[in-house]
Amino acid sequence: MVLGIAELQRLVKEKNLVENLSERELKNPEGAGFDLRIGELYEVSGKGFLGIAERETPTMDLIAKYEDGKKHIVVLKPQKYYVMKTVEDVNMPENILAIMTPRSTLFRSGVYIFGGQTPPGYKGGLNMGICNFRDEDFELEMGARVVHIMFFEVKGEGNLYRGQWQGGRVTTDQRETQV
Repeated sequence: MVLGIAELQRLVKEKNLVENLSERELKNPEGAGFDLRIGELYEVSGKGFLGIAERETPTMDLIAKYEDGKKHIVVLKPQKYYVMKTVEDVNMPENILAIMTPRSTLFRSGVYIFGGQTPPGYKGGLNMGICNFRDEDFELEMGARVVHIMFFEVKGEGNLYRGQWQGGRVTTDQRETQV
């Protein structure tokens, strides 16, 4: 079951479900979740590796960071893939899972965010891919609402997140053994 706004606002107040929500989302969210903002943008370069027991992500270079009150527009180059991190952090209870989808202005513009799910027990920042699939530049203001997060109740027994991305790190430092 998708959790509604009244329940989400209660969980934000009582359990700190989402930290750093904008004033708009705290007072007047729309839909059945919250819009999250782009806080950091990373350029991706180099090789990556995903094996059965090990992994290594490409190099991630921070190219833009949101600062409250400062206007900063970045240009997403055509056919280029980036990694972004939201301004907001989450603290997922053991009975809630979140799913993120891009805001429609982005996919209408040929830009897609590769979100996913955030499992029960995860705490920290949210990272996802963003790619400009068009053949023209796309301008994006840091701090803009880019993704919608919805929360679902988990019925029955589940397992808490125990992976190495806990806390919201963006990349690996080197090849590492997976948990």
